[in-house]
Amino acid sequence: MHDGIEVEAIHHHPKNTICDCCQGQMIEIGSTLVREEAKFIPAKMMKVQHIEHAYECKDCKVDSSQPAQIKRGKAPQPAIQRSIASPSVLAKVIYDKFAQYLPLYRQVKEWNRYGLNTNDKNLSNWVIRVAHDWLLPVYERMKELMMAKSVLHVDETYGQIINRSDGKSGQANAYNWVFRSVPSQGPTMTLFQSALSRARSVLESFIEGFSGTIVCDGYSAYDKLEGVNFANCWAHVRRYWLKADSKNGRIGVKYCDDLYRLERQFKRLSPSKRRKKRQKYSKPIVEEFLHWVETSPFYGKNALAKAAEYTLNRANGLKLFLNDGRIEMDNNPAENAIRPNVIGRKNWLFSVSEAGAKANAICLSIAETAKSNGVDFYEYIKKLLRIYQISASNKTLKF
Repeated sequence: MHDGIEVEAIHHHPKNTICDCCQGQMIEIGSTLVREEAKFIPAKMMKVQHIEHAYECKDCKVDSSQPAQIKRGKAPQPAIQRSIASPSVLAKVIYDKFAQYLPLYRQVKEWNRYGLNTNDKNLSNWVIRVAHDWLLPVYERMKELMMAKSVLHVDETYGQIINRSDGKSGQANAYNWVFRSVPSQGPTMTLFQSALSRARSVLESFIEGFSGTIVCDGYSAYDKLEGVNFANCWAHVRRYWLKADSKNGRIGVKYCDDLYRLERQFKRLSPSKRRKKRQKYSKPIVEEFLHWVETSPFYGKNALAKAAEYTLNRANGLKLFLNDGRIEMDNNPAENAIRPNVIGRKNWLFSVSEAGAKANAICLSIAETAKSNGVDFYEYIKKLLRIYQISASNKTLKF
């Protein structure tokens, strides 16, 4: 258990401290800690009543020449207007959905058990309101900071939105894009973007103003954007050669494994030192591998020919990591970052509206960024909402 957790000591004394031999009173000579156990104290629901008190000056009231002065205490604004949900409740709902991947309809039973009668529609509205009213400015600031960087990982996966604005059926695929910064350029940030399509225009719109290198898979949208270089993923290359279950397929896999073995050795080096090591040790392997693929007679539509074609079509992008120590040789950071979205998709099944899908993307972005930086997501959301309440009440809220 964590250090600093509350400790309760239970002392066990003999029921009888009279000596069986002489009937005299025995004295304590020591104690032994025989075991420790974890004790769970269930959460409880509390009703908080905000009561504003008014005060009047009695002296001014007696003097009829001027109106009596009245002062009234000011309760903080609610996090959501006309809602009973406090920051702690809202933070718990959001934490359970986006950190614990617990769908809202399953949260309803737990809230009812605590004494809060609600339904999944209420919870959904709370998430959307918090995301759009309070968390969106944080998300937009994160995006602004991310677009100022020069290396990003990008990936995408499908989702489902029932009520779509493009007229397509709710069964048609929508998409969630993920963008992740690299540790060498400051605290790692992860941003999700909900979209109705997988088109290049979605990527182009989101990264407007970005200039640098994007590490990605071989999807055709990742190509030909002004000011952007696309570094392709060696993990995808390895998978293609692994599928070509043959002698040549195993040769292709070995080339990839040799590169990964070197990368593990270079992992803790600074970007500049890693670049020098790659130039000396990795570059000859890459050149030998590409020459072998180019000069080998891999023809047809079999797995071996597909692996060769995939590799050669992305040769330039596969070589980019050699020239920049900040660039990873695969897109695994983005694939790992998008995994919570996949887990969530299995639990949440779909988003009813585009507003809901956007709220999911905002909340997931902050949840994953908090996790990668060791920040308690629940406490962060709760504190953020309390600050917003106070600022809104004092009319000092600025973004």
